[in-house]
Amino acid sequence: MKIVIVGHVDHGKSTLVGRLFYETDSLPEGKYEQIKATCERRGVPFEWAFLMDALQAERDQNITIDTSQIWFKTEKRPYVIIDAPGHREFIKNMVTGAANADAALLLIAANEGIQEQSRRHGYLLSLLGVQQVAVVVNKMDMVDFDQDRFNQIESEYREFLNQIGVEPRCFIPISARDGDNINTHSDRSSWYDGPTIVSALDNFIEPGTSSEQTLRFPLQDIYRFDDRRILAGRIESGSIKVGDELLFTPGQRTAKVKTIERWSSPQSDEAHAGESIGITLDDQIFAERGHLASFKENAPVQTNRLKANLFWLGDNPIKEGNTYKIKLASQETTCRIERILRVIDASTLETSSGGASSEVKKNDAAELIIRTLNPLGIDTYGEHVSTARFVLVDEWDVRGGGIVTETLAESDDAYEQEASRQVTPVERFKRNRHRGAVVALGNTSTDLERELIPELERALFNRGMQTYTLSPHHLDLERAELDTTSQALVARNLAEAGVVCLLDAVLTHGDGEDSYLTHFRTVADSRKTPFVVLHLDGLEEDVALAGKDAEEQDREMLGDADVVVDISTLSTTEQQVAAILEQLVPLIQRF
Repeated sequence: MKIVIVGHVDHGKSTLVGRLFYETDSLPEGKYEQIKATCERRGVPFEWAFLMDALQAERDQNITIDTSQIWFKTEKRPYVIIDAPGHREFIKNMVTGAANADAALLLIAANEGIQEQSRRHGYLLSLLGVQQVAVVVNKMDMVDFDQDRFNQIESEYREFLNQIGVEPRCFIPISARDGDNINTHSDRSSWYDGPTIVSALDNFIEPGTSSEQTLRFPLQDIYRFDDRRILAGRIESGSIKVGDELLFTPGQRTAKVKTIERWSSPQSDEAHAGESIGITLDDQIFAERGHLASFKENAPVQTNRLKANLFWLGDNPIKEGNTYKIKLASQETTCRIERILRVIDASTLETSSGGASSEVKKNDAAELIIRTLNPLGIDTYGEHVSTARFVLVDEWDVRGGGIVTETLAESDDAYEQEASRQVTPVERFKRNRHRGAVVALGNTSTDLERELIPELERALFNRGMQTYTLSPHHLDLERAELDTTSQALVARNLAEAGVVCLLDAVLTHGDGEDSYLTHFRTVADSRKTPFVVLHLDGLEEDVALAGKDAEEQDREMLGDADVVVDISTLSTTEQQVAAILEQLVPLIQRF
């Protein structure tokens, strides 16, 4: 179960986590003694937070500057504790942590009381759909465990949380530094008979564990292994067994589960929520990262419009028409703010009506309508937590997060027309009558490859194809060394522009030729750019790999090849090129 710990800066989050681990004997052996000895050597007082704050900068500044995830276990079950920052400058990191949480501990210091950030954090948890919340009133030792002070904080903050739709499970008075009410009840708070921190955690209900729940299996990646195509991901809810017919959204294609694959675990014909697995299908349908697998009878809605509650963290305000990247489960696409319905000040809860002239400023919340460039598989928060939370990314950084409150009818109007100003891969394919690709000869000697590649480029060009040979001369390697990644990026960009990019021998051969090809393929695969390795079978010019016999060498080369062309009976370059074209052209003339 994933627990996020949030609260105003210096209200004791890291201290609570450190003490919690100590009180339940969850620390690695000798960790406490090691940190204590280090503090003595440095001449600084021991702090429980030092057990958790791994970064030296955190010890020096005495604030948590990033989320950290720590495994923790009670007698009932294991947890992942997400220690999220409370400092205003680091609140965007808190969104990352809270967006994945099943429940939350929200800290308030008894001596300081409810702060502006305390209200913001409560509202943020509400907007991210974290409904299981325990409020922890820390530093009660600094107010002599005064019951009236505790009751005052509980009354005021409970009223605030009720206004935003959050029903706290309990309020717990503690001293994280001294260990009061962490795992056992404290004599200093004899007036309190509620749960301790540990029992409150164990009383939370863990979502997504029942096999009776609706299946949601977001695809994280596709792997090719031997002759299998393995669809990998984490089951967020429900269960899968061999023989189940799955529906993949978007696209609404169906196929049956042929096998369930596991890594370093016993194989089984069934998998359940929380497991990271791979599956193979009985039919090679098109499915990729971001697709969402479910059953037909309770599938997510496929749409490109949604209503959402959002908490905004960007310096630049949101306005209608702004575009961002939206990430929902493993799905990613461009989105546009279609309409701002209302804006909420997260501290005061004051609400203003939306509209074209309104804007959502930093640390404000909003209800709005979002339109995505591509259809997504979407659930509302009341149906599924994992596929209803999302974040917005602007300039490569998370700027906001929220939950889907309603799915709306699909639209194909101005946004899609506006987006179509960008030339798409399909349009390039229709114009060129072929797709772009990166092509490498994976086993020939440098001299032979230099003879073949110009002839291959000429033959493709004579067929009316856009083609180009990328060589060290074009990359100006004589003047400045480019690393392999930079070379691979140039090749990939040419392919994305619709060009069949042939790699010169020098770019794929040399020291560690296998790793060169693997690196080029990895860069291409990162954007699903076609990458084709040709293996020419029957060449006497093959360069032997040191210490390996011919059979082992062929096995390694063929393992990385996409196309194998037998030219053992072909004596001329013209015949060899013709044999290569016979297998290469069909690959690039279909989309």
